[in-house]
Amino acid sequence: MITPGRAMRVGIFGGTFDPPHVGHLIAAGDACDVLGLDTLLFVPTATQPLKADQGVASAADRLAMVRLAIAGDPRFEVDATEVERGGLSYTVDTLRTFRQRWPAGTADLVLLLGADAAAQFPHWKEPEAVRELVRVVVLTRGDGGAEPVPVEAEAVATRRVDVSSTEVRERVKHGKSIRGLVADAVAAYIAQSGLYR
Repeated sequence: MITPGRAMRVGIFGGTFDPPHVGHLIAAGDACDVLGLDTLLFVPTATQPLKADQGVASAADRLAMVRLAIAGDPRFEVDATEVERGGLSYTVDTLRTFRQRWPAGTADLVLLLGADAAAQFPHWKEPEAVRELVRVVVLTRGDGGAEPVPVEAEAVATRRVDVSSTEVRERVKHGKSIRGLVADAVAAYIAQSGLYR
């Protein structure tokens, strides 16, 4: 619930989500709790510039899987801005679109980065402009380790979940179960669509 007189707090969680897994959902939920977010947008990329040759599922498939993964959690929404725009997905362009939707003063925009994305941040298109458009928060694994935060940003510790999209894809490729690693609806979608085989 938004407190009267307080700007809405919107979290922005971008990524390839190829596929979205429970680690994404837990980190997003922890960020909502710690940062007091009113809503969190999952923003699947069309084509991520730094991973342009690594995608396996189509943008449409990844968008559909994210919708299935977050269904039923009122804190989460899917935003198809990058998929609908197509081409390479540059965060700074997406953030400018969001700033037009929520002008300064109407919403506090918080960009959530995993440690891997944060490490690549200096190589992004217009990183300084990104910092001017949003508050940058790096999600770190809350296991007591001293995980570095490579950008000038806040850090939020999230529960540690040892799962990655790469692991999920490899398990599917080799006919292993992914139960518990992704939402049941996502597992069903992967099986029905024949993804990652």
